[in-house]
Amino acid sequence: MPYLLIRHKVKDYAKWKPVFDEHGATRKKSGSKGGHLFRNADNPNELIVLFEWDDLKNARQLAQSEELKKAMERAGVSDKPDLFFLEEIEKLPV
Repeated sequence: MPYLLIRHKVKDYAKWKPVFDEHGATRKKSGSKGGHLFRNADNPNELIVLFEWDDLKNARQLAQSEELKKAMERAGVSDKPDLFFLEEIEKLPV
């Protein structure tokens, strides 16, 4: 399963979240299979999003799109996001 991990800081989580939710239809159309949203326990405006994706090519296309860049600006992303394109190689036991 391919994954896209995004780490970025936002000015205001309450402002960011509705824009993130609104962008969900675009992510789904681009191949996102959903994912997980995490917040830094020591900084509530630092977020990590781990998306499952149908194909890394599709994840890269969306990550490099002007549409995503504009959505991040509108949402108040306050730093340059770190993007990681990942391929699962092993599921670890508990």
